[in-house]
Amino acid sequence: MAEVKRADVLSYLETANMMEISDLISEIEEKFGVTAAAPVAFAAAPAAGDAEDAEVKDSFDVVITEVGQSKISVIKVVRAVTDLGLKEAKELVDSAPKAIKEGVTQAEADELKTKLEEAGATIELK
Repeated sequence: MAEVKRADVLSYLETANMMEISDLISEIEEKFGVTAAAPVAFAAAPAAGDAEDAEVKDSFDVVITEVGQSKISVIKVVRAVTDLGLKEAKELVDSAPKAIKEGVTQAEADELKTKLEEAGATIELK
C-alpha cells in the first residue's frame, strides 16, 4: 500500500467541497472515537472570574434535528441560506441531525431558525 503523505491530505482538502470535508470529519470521529468540537469548546470556556460573561453567548450553531413532512421545502431553504448545490443540500438534509451553519450571530440564527421551521423542519440552536 502506498504511503499517504500530509501534502496529499492537504491537496485533497483544497479540492474537496464542504460536504465531503464534513463527511470525512464525521468518519474520523467515528473511527477513532474523538470529537473535533471538544478542543474548541475547551478553548472557549470562560475563566473562573468571568461567570457573568459565561451567560452571554455570541455565536450559535443552527442544527436541523428533523426534516418534517415537507423535505423539498426544507432543501430549498437550505440551498438559499448556504449557497450549496442541490445534491449537497439534499445530503445535508438527509443526514439530520446536522449543523446547517455554525458560528452565526443570534440575529442570523433566529432568522435561519424561523425560515427553516416555516419550511417544516425542527431546528435547534446550540
